[in-house]
Amino acid sequence: MQLGIIGLGRMGANIGRRLMKCGHTVVGYDANPAAVKSLEGAIGVASLEELVKKLEAPRAVWVMLPAGKITEDAIAALGKLLGKGDVVIDGGNTFFKDDVRRAHALHRHGIFYLDVGTSGGVWGLERGYCMMIGGEKAAVDRLDPIFRALAPGAGSIAKTPNREKSDPRVTEGYMHAGPAGAGHFVKMVHNGIEYGLMQAYAEGFDIMRGRNSDHLPDDERFDINVADVAEVWRRGSVVASWLLDLTAISLAKSEKLEEFSGKVDDSGEGRWTIQAAVDEAVAAPVITAALYARFRSRSGNSFGEKLLSAMRKEFGGHIESAIPVHKAKDDDQ
Repeated sequence: MQLGIIGLGRMGANIGRRLMKCGHTVVGYDANPAAVKSLEGAIGVASLEELVKKLEAPRAVWVMLPAGKITEDAIAALGKLLGKGDVVIDGGNTFFKDDVRRAHALHRHGIFYLDVGTSGGVWGLERGYCMMIGGEKAAVDRLDPIFRALAPGAGSIAKTPNREKSDPRVTEGYMHAGPAGAGHFVKMVHNGIEYGLMQAYAEGFDIMRGRNSDHLPDDERFDINVADVAEVWRRGSVVASWLLDLTAISLAKSEKLEEFSGKVDDSGEGRWTIQAAVDEAVAAPVITAALYARFRSRSGNSFGEKLLSAMRKEFGGHIESAIPVHKAKDDDQ
């Protein structure tokens, strides 16, 4: 199948590469010409208009841009360029209520809108992408070859009992979550849970590292090798996970994590998850505390917060942003 991709950053480019490895055709556009040129094997274009012209109807265009105005503008432009039966896919971390609004707007022109919560980060090219898809069933089914190619597949994970009559796509690593907005809603909660899991690891490893403190009695002080702990927990422990795998990678590179400041950013999904919990009157103390811990990290940092930064770099390629001095002072107040 053909797919247009707008936004050839870390994930957009790797989505294109994975699709081309599976025999699909990619037409790629990015505001940075160098990014277009670097996507070998794709049909590179210099504008949205050219991208639409290169695709055969019914067209499908995947937007992989940061949430906010840049995505809003790209989808609005596509609404004027595409025609009846075409599909716009937003694979970024968009707020689900924006998806509902966009789907209604595009529907008036006969254009389908799919919101695809996409998990996999910079590892997606190799491991595949776990996808949570919102939108009309007809469009989801039509583009199934695209989603199947991007998904990780069942792999060696043991089958869950009593799922014989359930949607088989789920065991391949992708799902149709419901109407427009449902895909990004599920991904939003996924990322909120991720905040809590990361915070628990960060605090636990910080406690172990702190056991060698001068403030403790000599016979209660332990010099724990936290890199070894991460490695042994990966193998048979009940707390094993891909996040722990990435923690082990980070600590094997640098046990003291001296290259990280510990200023931990948040990209919005944790806040949205907590707001959804408030709207539904559902208690979410762990996710809320994890978000507040990230706020606190911007005004003085612990080893645990450095580990959070290290995990974010490993799974998503996130680089710590510089926090202005005046902002840090504000946070201290």
